[in-house]
Amino acid sequence: MRPTTRACLLLLVAATFASGTALASTIYKWKDANGVTHSSDQPPPGQRYETRKINGGGYAVETPDAEPAPAASPQCDTARKNLALLERNTRVQVDSDGDGKPDQTLGPEQRQAQKDLAEAAIRAHCPPA
Repeated sequence: MRPTTRACLLLLVAATFASGTALASTIYKWKDANGVTHSSDQPPPGQRYETRKINGGGYAVETPDAEPAPAASPQCDTARKNLALLERNTRVQVDSDGDGKPDQTLGPEQRQAQKDLAEAAIRAHCPPA
C-alpha cells in the first residue's frame, strides 16, 4: 500500500470515530412519583422507562418502543392481595396476640381501616397503570 493511500485510510477511520457514528449509547428516560422526568445511562430499578439509542454526536439513532412494565414489587403484590381479600364479603380474621393463630374477626370499621391501608400501600408500591 502506498503511503498516501494508507494516510487517506487512517484519516477516514479517524473521521468516522470523531464524528461519533461508530459509537452509540443507550439513554433511559422515566418519570418519578412526582412527575419529574429523569434521563440516565442506567435504567431505573423497578420502574417503567423508555430507551433511546444516541450516537456520539448526540443524535437519536433509533427510538424503540417502550420497555415492558417491570414485574410488580412484592409489596405491591401483597397490598393488592390484601385489598382483594378485604373487598370480599367474607369474614377476615387477624392474629392480635402474635401467636400465629387468628383470634380476632375484623369489624366493619377495622375492615375499612385495613382497606385504606392496602390502598395507600398500592399507591406507594405499585407503578401507575
